[in-house]
Amino acid sequence: MIMNRRSLMTTALTLGAMKAFPGLSFAQARPLVFATFTGSWEEAHKAVLVPAFRKANADAAMVLDPMLSVDQIAKVNAAKANPPIDVMLHDPGPALVAVGQDLVEPYPVEKSTYYKDLIAEAQEPMGPAPFFQVVGLTYNPESVKTPPTSWADLWKPEFKGRVGITNLNSTLGTGWLVEIAKMRGGSEANVDPAFKALEELKPNLAAVAANPGALATLFQQGQIDISPGNFNAIQILKARGVPVEFVAPKEGAIAFKTTIHIVKNSPNRELAFKLIEAALTPEVQTTLMNPPYLIVPTNSKVTMGGEIARVLAKDTAELKQKFVFQDWKKINEQRSAWIERFNREIKI
Repeated sequence: MIMNRRSLMTTALTLGAMKAFPGLSFAQARPLVFATFTGSWEEAHKAVLVPAFRKANADAAMVLDPMLSVDQIAKVNAAKANPPIDVMLHDPGPALVAVGQDLVEPYPVEKSTYYKDLIAEAQEPMGPAPFFQVVGLTYNPESVKTPPTSWADLWKPEFKGRVGITNLNSTLGTGWLVEIAKMRGGSEANVDPAFKALEELKPNLAAVAANPGALATLFQQGQIDISPGNFNAIQILKARGVPVEFVAPKEGAIAFKTTIHIVKNSPNRELAFKLIEAALTPEVQTTLMNPPYLIVPTNSKVTMGGEIARVLAKDTAELKQKFVFQDWKKINEQRSAWIERFNREIKI
């Protein structure tokens, strides 16, 4: 059996717990496993959320396991009775899938200290939303002298071989595809115009990244100059001195909430609840709102400020007014087919 460092650490923690509590089974004794996203999300949660959780819970053992939502759902689906993950993080589309496939438990709202303080849109009974995300255009201001203003700018001849996109496994990739479809007369139900546009974009494509974290890395490596991108995904790069900026396209940047869920049949149900509670606190959300993370908060007791207030919105009311919210129930009806088509047709 191949064991990586995470596997070895998990096993060591589990064996330690079983030694301390002989009545525990292997599944019951393993540390809490939190599946976050890759890239800036992993860094933000490792630096802020995990320490806050451990401080409030006697340094409880846990493992941060970064992966895309589709991979989280696949892993839990493969072992529903003994899931290898306790807490899942999802954007709107995968959240609907996870709930629809009975993979998550209702959030115990009645014993939550912070659920009632969330804005109404974040109060999801199957898993609250601690964060909002915003997708617009990201670019290198040193090589792109005139900031882009439209999704259509990605097709400009001057960006030949310098455009990056992600595949459709990520919410970023699929959400952007839908907006391109709308720009060319399509909708959440018809993305054929977007696939035609992607064919036309091929001469400009430098890379199709596996996920938003990998897309951000392409900026760091100087392999791309412009791409659709998450606002918060580039902030850690900026803090490191990487030249990259964010702008909302005139068609409207995409906004969506990110929910966090207790996995059904988790052997660590109580710790999973406490981790989510930590994510909902004003303290954690305030820290994550500030540099270098700049993640949009959902706790009503946190006042939006700094770069988020300057670039995105001064409060959630303005956020809802300015940004595009997509119909993910409609998108999910065909998303799997779109992913297969994308993987088959979009190769560089």
